[in-house]
Amino acid sequence: MDNRLVDQFLHYILANRGLSQRTAVIYGDALRDLSRYSSGIDEELSWTTLPTDIVRGWMAAEMERGCKPRTVRQHLAGVRTFFRYLLREGIVEVDPVHTIVPPKADKPLPAFLKRSEVEYLLDGMTYAEDYEGQRNRTIIAILAHTGIRAAELLGLTLQDIDLDERTLKVTGKRNKQRIVPFSPTLAATIRTFLPYRSEHLSGASEGASAMADDGHLLHTRRRTQLRYAELRNIVRDTLANVTSQQKRSPHVLRHTFATLMLDNGGDLEAIQHLLGHEKIATTEVYTHTTFAELREQYAAAHPHSRE
Repeated sequence: MDNRLVDQFLHYILANRGLSQRTAVIYGDALRDLSRYSSGIDEELSWTTLPTDIVRGWMAAEMERGCKPRTVRQHLAGVRTFFRYLLREGIVEVDPVHTIVPPKADKPLPAFLKRSEVEYLLDGMTYAEDYEGQRNRTIIAILAHTGIRAAELLGLTLQDIDLDERTLKVTGKRNKQRIVPFSPTLAATIRTFLPYRSEHLSGASEGASAMADDGHLLHTRRRTQLRYAELRNIVRDTLANVTSQQKRSPHVLRHTFATLMLDNGGDLEAIQHLLGHEKIATTEVYTHTTFAELREQYAAAHPHSRE
C-alpha cells in the first residue's frame, strides 16, 4: 500500500488542521499498522480498494493483541480522518470505514494525586541543584500549578511567560491560545530555574561550546528541545516518590489540578477555560471524580453507610 499518501495526510493535519504532533504520530502509526495488516492478507490491496471487512479484521487483531477499546477507538478515528481526507482530495470514491461502529470504551475516572501527595511533591521533595534537577522541579511545578497539557508545556517559550503579570500564553489544541494565570510560588520556581537554563545553554557548566537559544523553556541534557517521551519519563519517575498508583503520567497532574480546583470551590466554567476544554461536558468529569471520593469517605466513616 502506498504510504506516501499517509505522509501527505499527516502533513495536512499538522499544517491545515492544527492537530498536535502527538496526534499525528498516533494516527500515522495506526495507518501504517493497518497497511501492514492489509498487505499481509492481500498484497494487491491499496487504499483505494481497501474493503470494510479488512478494517474490521485489523481492529479485532488489535484487540487480540491487548489493545484497550479506547486505544482502538483512537486508531479508528485516525483511519476515519484519513479517508475523509482521501475523499476530499478525490483519491478514493468510497469510505470503507464510515459504517464501522467503534468498540465501546470504558470511561474510568481520571487518576489524580491526594492533596498531601501534591504538597510533598511541591514543598517536601529535594531536587538536585543542577540544570536537570531544577528543570524537573519546574516541570512538576508548572503542571501541578496550572493544569496545562504536556504538549502545551513542551511548546512554551520564554516569550510566553510573563513573570511580572504571572501569566502563561498557552497554545492548545488546534492552535487555540489562552492565558493562564499562576501563583507567586510558581513564579519564584521559574525565576530560580532561568539562570540554570542560561548556564546550561551557554555550556558554561560543562565546558562545552554555547548552543543557540531557540527560546523554548525546556531542553535535554544535550541541549536539544525536550520531547514528550522524555517529559513523560521525568514525571513518571518523580511521581513514583509520592504515589504507588500505576498511572503517573503528566496528565495525572492535569487531573489533580482540576480536582483540587473543584474541591476548593472553583467555578466549573473557570476550570474549563484554564484547562482549555472546548466543551463544559469534558470538564464535568471532575465532578464525578470528586463525588466518587466523597462516596468512599462516606462509606468508610458513616455508621449507617452499609445499611
